[in-house]
Parts: sequence; C-alpha cells; structure tokens
Amino acid sequence: MVKRRAVFLDRDGVLNQAIVKNGKPYPPAALTEVIIPEGVQEALYRLKSAGFLLIGATNQPDVARGQATRDVVEAINLKLIKELGLDEIRVCYHDDKDHCECRKPMPGLLTQASQDHGIDLLSSIMIGDRWKDIEAGQRAGCQTVWLNNNYQETGPKVPPDLVSQTLTEAVNWILQEQ
Repeated sequence: MVKRRAVFLDRDGVLNQAIVKNGKPYPPAALTEVIIPEGVQEALYRLKSAGFLLIGATNQPDVARGQATRDVVEAINLKLIKELGLDEIRVCYHDDKDHCECRKPMPGLLTQASQDHGIDLLSSIMIGDRWKDIEAGQRAGCQTVWLNNNYQETGPKVPPDLVSQTLTEAVNWILQEQ
C-alpha cells in the first residue's frame, strides 16, 4: 500500500489568527472571533492540489479548564474545515496535568492520524506557531515549519526545518522540496 503525505497544521496562529494578549496567543472564544489570514485559503488549495492531506492538530486545554466548551471548539473547527478544505481537525481537549499522548508536544495527534489515514510521517510536514507544535512534529518524524508570529515566549528547542513568517512562504518551500 502506498503511504500518503500530509501537512499537519496547528489551528490558532496558523489556520486562523490567534488572539494575542500580553504577547501570548489564545484561541478565539467564539465563532465571531475567527479570522482567516490573507493567503491561507490559497496556500492550502495549492497543497491539496499537490496531493497532500490537510490535517489540523490543535491543543484546546481551555475545555478541560472550564474556560471554553467543546461546542465552540467544534463550531470553529467545522468553519475552518469548510472554508479551507481541510480533511479534518484533530483535537486534544486535555490539560498538561492529564499527561496524555495527544497533547502536543507529544506526537499522538499526528501518529493516530497516520494510522487512520495511511500517512507516511517521514514525508509529511508539521506547521505550527509554537514550540510544542514543532516538537510534536519532530517526535513524529515529520519535517517542521515554525511560523514565527513573534510571541513573547520561548521558541522551538530544536531548530525546525524552516522558519517562516507566513503560511504562503511555508507552502512555497514545501512545494519546492517535494
């Protein structure tokens, strides 16, 4: 069986704008706060046209913390899937203290998607805007792209394969590398 290639994408800060407070990114609290940055839809269309599966991979610990509901998270995910042509969005609803395999920086969201969809992780890419995204991709064996949104927090511990300012720039690199 031929393994498929995927691009895994963090949600907040990659697929949609994160809500930045005091230099730290947060998810939109409501569907009305979801803003898809310019160029994201076209960039994802180019990846899809090149044969990549497009899979969102997002930590949403505010659900476990009682600060958000699954309904809101799922409504935002559905909007992004429909508007951006994603194949799916995988979600970890746990908090750090749960020590689960699906919470990035653990690679569980990616490895489970690999099993479910026949994805070759070594020829796949993880794009994220935080160190946890990059580490999850590295642990899964993927190439990694860090979208540096200039948050006031620590960047990746191990350098990613590419540091980019925009998803369009990242997609240009991915399509040149294939």
